[in-house]
Amino acid sequence: TFKQRRIKLGFTQGDVGLAMGKLYGNDFSQTTISRFEALNLSFKNMCKLKPLLQRWLEDADASMNNPAALTNAHTTPESIGRRRKKRTSIETTVRLALEKAFLQDPKPTSEQISILAETLTMEKEVVRVWFCNRRKK
Repeated sequence: TFKQRRIKLGFTQGDVGLAMGKLYGNDFSQTTISRFEALNLSFKNMCKLKPLLQRWLEDADASMNNPAALTNAHTTPESIGRRRKKRTSIETTVRLALEKAFLQDPKPTSEQISILAETLTMEKEVVRVWFCNRRKK
C-alpha cells in the first residue's frame, strides 16, 4: 500500500504533503495524506490525489534506489527540511540541577537561562523549553 511504501522510504505524512507542494505545486496537509491512506476522502478527491501520490512515490523510490537518477532533489526526506530534532535526553545530575534552579526561580530571565545553560553545557533553547515544560507540570 501507499502507506507501507511511504513508511519504508522514511517519510512522514507531513513530509509527503510538503514535498507534493514543492514538486507539483499542490500543497497537501498531513490530514489530507492521512485521510487518503485511511480511504477517508471523497471518491472525487481520491481520484485527484492518487495519480499525484503515485508519481511522488515513483520519484521517491527512484531517488532512494539510484540517487544519480534523481529527477527532483525534493524527494529525499532530508531535502524536505521537516525532520524533527531528536528528543533531548537529560542526564539525572543535570535534571536535578535544573530542578534545583526551578525551585529557586520557576521563571528565570533569558540571561539566567543562558548562564544556566552554559554551566550545564546545554543549549539555551533546551533549558528554556525545559523550564516551560516544567512549569506546565
